Amino acid sequence: MDSTSVSTGTTINRSLEWFGDLGSFSWKVARAATTRPFEFREIVRQLDEIGSKSLPLVALAGAAVGTVLALESRSSLVRFGAKSMLPAAVVYSIIHEMGPVITGLVVSGRVGAGIGAELGSMKVTEQIDAIEASAVNPHKLLAVTRIVACILVLPLLTLAADFCGVFAGWIAETLAEPISLQHFMSKGFSSVTFSDFLAPTFRTCVFGLIIGLVACFQGMRTQGGTEGVGRSATSSVVLSSLFVILADVILVKLILIFFP
Repeated sequence: MDSTSVSTGTTINRSLEWFGDLGSFSWKVARAATTRPFEFREIVRQLDEIGSKSLPLVALAGAAVGTVLALESRSSLVRFGAKSMLPAAVVYSIIHEMGPVITGLVVSGRVGAGIGAELGSMKVTEQIDAIEASAVNPHKLLAVTRIVACILVLPLLTLAADFCGVFAGWIAETLAEPISLQHFMSKGFSSVTFSDFLAPTFRTCVFGLIIGLVACFQGMRTQGGTEGVGRSATSSVVLSSLFVILADVILVKLILIFFP
């Protein structure tokens, strides 16, 4: 066998081993999440850490996306004589796709790196071993609380990104051609139904599950001292962002099937 075949086989084996370890970790987390006692105080603390401190970045990203969408859509729609469709195009694009995806990627960058580095530091300094020696389940205290917080907070952050995106889109449009906020909203939401809003927003719960699970898994398996902590933080961001994008592709197809 040549070196290329050996390298490919090694990569495949490592990938399969990683997914197997992730499955085992997921089972431990699921079992810990369904047994008492529940760490409500830690969940509340993580909600503040993940949600409140991510809000400014998510809002800024949503506003930037709304502004760019309005500017780009305006030039395209004017070319085809459909300028009146601009509010609907901006609102529909943000609610259906841009808001949830941007929120998922922003949170995976900020929160994924934070969780990976925090748990990685605890792992290499043997704090996780000390927690386990104190008869406390580290999966319940460290992983479940962060994963639950991610699942709960992602839809709320998505709402904030949607609001900022639509509002920034109106500002960008009114600077080019004055239009009242009421008229922009009525035109934008005239063809949007509740199912158009509900399914894309709550699919971010899956993004939250992916971000929390991958970041906690990478952090709690850290090896190699401070260098390993850096690798865990980096891999948490890269893998969670990749899986968020892949999950978005699958979920969009499912939403189109069940909410046509």
